[in-house]
Amino acid sequence: MPDWKNQLYFGDNLDILRNHIADDSVDLIYLDPPFNSNANYNVLFKEHSGEQSAAQITAFEDTWQWGDESEKAYHALITEGPERLSRLIEALRTFLGSSDMMAYLTMMAERLVELHRVLKPTGTLYLHCDPTASHYLKIIMDEIFGAQNFRSEVIWKRSSAHNDAKGYGAVHDIILWYTKTQDFVWNRAYQEYDDKYILTHYRYVDADGRRYRTDNLTATGLSGGGYEYEWHNVKKIWRCPIDKMKQLDSGRRLHYTKSGTAEYIRYLDEMKGTPITDVWTDIPPINSQAQERLGYPTQKPEALLERIIQASSNPDDIVLDPFCGCGTAVAVAERLHRRWIGMDITHLAISLMRHRLHQAFDSDLAPYEVIGDPKDLEGAKALALEDRYQFQFWALGLVDARPAQDKKKGADGGIDGYIHFFQDNSTVPQRIIIQVKSGHVNVGMIRDLKGTVDREKAAIGAFITLELPTKPMLNEALAAGFYHPELLNTQYAKIQVLSIEGLLTGYQRLDYPRLGIATFKKARRLSKQPKTVQTTMPL
Repeated sequence: MPDWKNQLYFGDNLDILRNHIADDSVDLIYLDPPFNSNANYNVLFKEHSGEQSAAQITAFEDTWQWGDESEKAYHALITEGPERLSRLIEALRTFLGSSDMMAYLTMMAERLVELHRVLKPTGTLYLHCDPTASHYLKIIMDEIFGAQNFRSEVIWKRSSAHNDAKGYGAVHDIILWYTKTQDFVWNRAYQEYDDKYILTHYRYVDADGRRYRTDNLTATGLSGGGYEYEWHNVKKIWRCPIDKMKQLDSGRRLHYTKSGTAEYIRYLDEMKGTPITDVWTDIPPINSQAQERLGYPTQKPEALLERIIQASSNPDDIVLDPFCGCGTAVAVAERLHRRWIGMDITHLAISLMRHRLHQAFDSDLAPYEVIGDPKDLEGAKALALEDRYQFQFWALGLVDARPAQDKKKGADGGIDGYIHFFQDNSTVPQRIIIQVKSGHVNVGMIRDLKGTVDREKAAIGAFITLELPTKPMLNEALAAGFYHPELLNTQYAKIQVLSIEGLLTGYQRLDYPRLGIATFKKARRLSKQPKTVQTTMPL
C-alpha cells in the first residue's frame, strides 16, 4: 500500500479498535496488557464494596479494580457478546465475584473479541501474561478463538534468579499463542547451538577447518526398506540408491568409519540451529546494563519481539500492539520492515515511543502519524476537561519534557516535568523545571516558579499555560533575567512563559542550549534488516 502510514494511537484501545481498525486487516497481534505480577495473589480476589474507580492504567502502576466501568463492561458482554462467551463470563463472575481479577478478565474479554475481529484469517495473536491469570485467560481465548486454534503456551524465562522465602522462585512469563484459523503464517525459527552442543555433536573437523557431524546412511530396520548393494567393500542396505551414493562421494560428503561404513557429512555452517521449542531460556530480560534499556518498568527485550514477529509475519505485514508501553513491538516491526499500529492510553508512553523511534531510525524511519492527541487549541481544552493528568503528560511532550511524577498522588513540589541538557562537553547536565497549568493563571504562579527554580538550582523555568498569560505574568518572567551558559556567547530567558496555542502553532518554543539533551534515555541507533521475503509454510 504505497499511501500507508504507520499509526500511533493515543486513547483507550477498546474505542480505537471499534472505531478505527477494520475487520480482517491485521496480520499479527502482540499484546502485553498491564498486570501487576508482584501483587499479592489474594488481593486480586478480594471483594470490594461501594463505587470504585475504573481500571486505572498508568505507565508505572497497574491497577484493575471492580467498579462502575467493570460493571458496564460485564453487562455489555452478557447482553451483546457471543452467546457462549456470555455464559462463560457469567460463570466466572459467579466463581470470582466482584474481584480485581474479575475486573481484569472482563476488560480483557472485551478487547480480545475486538482483536479477533480485526485479525486476518491467516493472522496470529500472542498474549503475554503471567501464571496468576494465564489459566483464566486461556479459557476466554479458547472460547473467542476456538480451542482448535490454540497453538502453544510459550514459557519465557524472564529472570535468571529469584529468591522466594517460602516457595519456588518465580522466573517465567507465559505467552499464549493462538491463530484465527488453521491456515496461518509460520516461518520456522531456530536457536543457535551452544558451545557444549557443538563440541559434543560436531566433533570432526575436515582439512578446510569446517566442523561437521555424521549421520547414518544404512537402512537396516528402517520402515520402508532401502537399497541393497556393496559400497566401499561393505555390503549393506543403504538409505539412498547407488547413483546418489556416487554423487555424495564425488562431492566429498561421505565419512568412512574404521569398518569402512559410509556416513553422511553434515557441516555445522550449513545448519540453521536447533528448532525453537515452547520453552525460551535463551532471551535474557532487560537488566540495568542493557543497551536497549529505556527505564520503562515493563519493557520487554527486542530479541523476544524479533522472534515472534519473524516467526508469524512477513515483510509489509501489519503488526498491531494495543498496549504499546515503551514501543518495543513497533520498534522491532519497523526494523524488520513490517507495517505497524501502536496504541497506548498514556501520553507518557506516546512521547517515549516517538523519541525511541526517531532516535533509533532517524531518516530511515517510515512515515507515521499520531492519532488521538490534540491538534489544536479546542482539542487541548477538551483533553484538559476530560483528564488533567493526561493533559499534563501531553503538554510536557510538546517541549520534549519528562514528567516529574509517575503517579497521580502526592505533592509535586512545584515541578510537573523537567528537561536535562548539556551546555558544553562536560558530563554534568543542567536542568529545566517545568510547570503546566490547565486552569486559571495569575502572576503569583510565576513568582512561585521563580522560587522553585532558585530552590532546585535549575538553569531555566518554563511555565506552560492553556489560558493566555496576562501582561503582569510576562513582566514578572522578564524581571527574572537571563541564564548565561559559561561557554556560549548567548543568553536565554530565565523564566519562559509558553501558551499551548503558541506551542501548537509554532510561534513559540522553549529556548535553551540544545548541544545535548538527556531527558529521555537515548534509544540505541538501529539499522533495518535487509528486506527479504520469508518462506511461509502453510499448515
